[in-house]
Amino acid sequence: MEKRAIIVDDELATCELIEKVLTSAGIESLTVTKSKEAPEILRHGRFAVAFLDYHMDFPDGRVLARQMRASGSNRGTPIVMISDDQRPAAVAEGFEAGASFFLYKPVDKERLQKLVRATQATIESGMRTRRVELKSRVSIRFRGQEIEGETINVSLEGMLIRAPKMVPIGSSVEVCLQMSRTETIAGVGSVVRMHGREEMGIHLGRLTLEESQRLQEYLLPLLA
Repeated sequence: MEKRAIIVDDELATCELIEKVLTSAGIESLTVTKSKEAPEILRHGRFAVAFLDYHMDFPDGRVLARQMRASGSNRGTPIVMISDDQRPAAVAEGFEAGASFFLYKPVDKERLQKLVRATQATIESGMRTRRVELKSRVSIRFRGQEIEGETINVSLEGMLIRAPKMVPIGSSVEVCLQMSRTETIAGVGSVVRMHGREEMGIHLGRLTLEESQRLQEYLLPLLA
């Protein structure tokens, strides 16, 4: 086994399940159940993937994720945030801290296996920003107006879209992404940047927990 993962979680059963899935994928794992021991390990080690518990004694998963993103050796390491927090804001906070994916408790083995495949595909393809090139219909509602557009790329954090009309940076918008003929993902986002006169970036920081999970499930096969 050449690849190594780190698991930081104070629930032993969760750690053991993740260890088994990683082992079957050919990844050695280092488990830390006391979060105060993790910063030193992260400073001196390099990992192919990290599983961090969102809620722990200090430092929690968010603090550790920020440490990794500020480091040299683990700056681009995929981070899976393990959470039982049902607040929509928790997803945004996790991504802001540097999370790449979310894994919700109780941990589902099949979903965990998909995530492990996706994290390794992220490393091997160099997709540190986790963006997937994807052309899909998307509608934006802003101040009573509906703007039809098309995605250029999509990530768990947001999307870059092409549309005939731009919305001012900082504006809150309702977003509806067409996944298939019958399925959509809907939520509230904010315009964070513009590219020329036809492209704008939208951050999806206020999706509900259910919509965030559905977006993750939709993108996982494309990442893997």
